[in-house]
Amino acid sequence: PRVCVVGSGPAGFYTAQHILKHHGRAQVDIYEKLPVPFGLVRFGVAPDHPEVKNVINTFTQTAHSERCAYYGNVTVGRDVTVPELQQAYHAVVLSYGAEDNRVLGIPGENLSGVYSARAFVGWYNGLPENQDLNPDLSCETALILGHGNVALDIARILLSPLQLLRKTDITDSSLAALACSKVKRVWLVGRRGPLQVAFTIKELREMINLPGARAVLDPADFTGLDDAVKDAPRPRKRLTELMIKTALEKPREKPVEAQAAAPREWGLKFQRSPQEVLPTPDGKRPRGIRMALTRLEGSGDSARAIPTGKVEELECGLVLSSIGYRSLPLDPAVPFDTQRGIIPNSSGRVEGVPGLYCSGWVKRGPTGVIITTMNDSFDTAQSVLEDLQGGVLDMSPSREGFGAVASILCSRGVRPVSFSDWEKIDAAEVARGKAAGKPREKIVDPAEMLQLIGH
Repeated sequence: PRVCVVGSGPAGFYTAQHILKHHGRAQVDIYEKLPVPFGLVRFGVAPDHPEVKNVINTFTQTAHSERCAYYGNVTVGRDVTVPELQQAYHAVVLSYGAEDNRVLGIPGENLSGVYSARAFVGWYNGLPENQDLNPDLSCETALILGHGNVALDIARILLSPLQLLRKTDITDSSLAALACSKVKRVWLVGRRGPLQVAFTIKELREMINLPGARAVLDPADFTGLDDAVKDAPRPRKRLTELMIKTALEKPREKPVEAQAAAPREWGLKFQRSPQEVLPTPDGKRPRGIRMALTRLEGSGDSARAIPTGKVEELECGLVLSSIGYRSLPLDPAVPFDTQRGIIPNSSGRVEGVPGLYCSGWVKRGPTGVIITTMNDSFDTAQSVLEDLQGGVLDMSPSREGFGAVASILCSRGVRPVSFSDWEKIDAAEVARGKAAGKPREKIVDPAEMLQLIGH
């Protein structure tokens, strides 16, 4: 059987890995729109979390299998359509993730100085489409809307001492911009309360221990929570206890000269929902946000934030919206639920289209960590294997796989990038990084990548 996977992030690679491991004859081709593989592992994971990127070693092993091939620089839906892939393969798995972000839908959202978390993370991680973001870091106070791990990542990058960032694979240009940054205070604002935050204890602890930055948590926000978390699941209980402990801790007496240096600070604000980004008098940039104060209806994860009618203004010159990523439809031939931003499916089988599957964020929505995506992708791969074994997929016509696709791409002037091409780019990045004392210096311009491999 010939199987094709669209997207080379964790969902794509884990799907391929499971099929190759459990079917001794399957051939899997992975298509990727960028020349470089690994999706959010390369472009989403924070530069100061190198251990999370170790999964790249597993993905590289998969790509080296003689029954697996990688074709980068191919945009499915434009360079080749999904129906064309279905003609060439027995099964097609869509694992292309979430390439857009949810919008706030409030006035002032389009002022310069308001950015999506997705674009900001893409900027410091070298995602080609975000290289010209050039965020304005000339203000003292930044405000991040959202209480997830991505929001904490951004706060940490904004406040980290430069000597820590210099040892990471953060891009050279974003490092230069952060070196000139005036930001010294970051507020993370959420619509709901401390019991509903989506970040995890590891990320919170890292933020609390960040050198040169102090946590500002209001003890009043945590009154009575000790009782409320008694019966909560252990991770939620430990996370809440850490927030309470941090809120109640007395600031350690610091020498006068250290206080004069005004350390950087960050804090969590709860039960506030953004109503409007307030512009500066010239109407060009943000000067603050008007927030509706909310009360919670219900409890636990299902609690809803209801506006109380009271409002408050928070001053800030930089706004980052971290309220979630969003998948987009890829091809008119593929069903898509625009409300939920996913491909309608059952265990990864796309509804109404036999032989078409999906895995990862486009299958279940943009939530969870790499391990969640791994289990979800194994689940989809299992559906493919069951359909191959149960005769659901018609194996009688022999499919040409990439042979058929190659001629289509050639006729459209598209030259795919192989995995060994990627390894040349990889080697060049690592060599550039070594010269600068970093694990790698990412090449951010696809044209430069293609030039490097002689395309």
